[in-house]
Amino acid sequence: MSRIALGAAAIIVAGSTMSAAAADLSYGSRAPYTVNQPLNAYSWVGPYLGGNLGYAWGSVDNSPTSPSGFSGGVQAGYNWQSGPLVFGFEGDLQATDANDTFAPWKFSNPWFGTARGRVGYALSNILFYGTGGLAFGELTGETFGLSESHTTAGWTAGVGAEFGFARNWSAKVEYLYVDLSDSRFSITGASNGYQFGLIRAGVNYHF
Repeated sequence: MSRIALGAAAIIVAGSTMSAAAADLSYGSRAPYTVNQPLNAYSWVGPYLGGNLGYAWGSVDNSPTSPSGFSGGVQAGYNWQSGPLVFGFEGDLQATDANDTFAPWKFSNPWFGTARGRVGYALSNILFYGTGGLAFGELTGETFGLSESHTTAGWTAGVGAEFGFARNWSAKVEYLYVDLSDSRFSITGASNGYQFGLIRAGVNYHF
């Protein structure tokens, strides 16, 4: 829970900074119509596509290793809006170099992805949101020249803030906690899974 608290605090600080910077800016409505919203307000409605960069740190069950490293990938989603409430879904796919070695054991997470719902509150072009859903990815173990990989599913949850800085563009900062479920590794003789925190920043183009 301390990881989630630290991530939430970082998001709140970043969101407050963006709110202050955008206090006097207005970009008008991107979408022609949004339910229960004035037409001159910023609209979050519609599909979007973007990219992100971040850093992950975590631990492996039944192993002293703590893989960490940079991640990067793409995301896509869709939003609906009613007044200040924004609802949507988002999927992403990430490549990472998260790894760690302890004695003869090395664990790494080459890639992962998520499929999540999002619920948020918009203050014009500033959106604060919570998100959660399915996570999936690969965990690779290595020892004495032997390698074994397992792809498993799990869950993820987090918080974020997104800032519309132009009619079709937004930037975001986000924290996720990801839990990839255990699977039994022959080379370790144990069930190993990967849990990690991820802080990342990204840019989206809204169609």
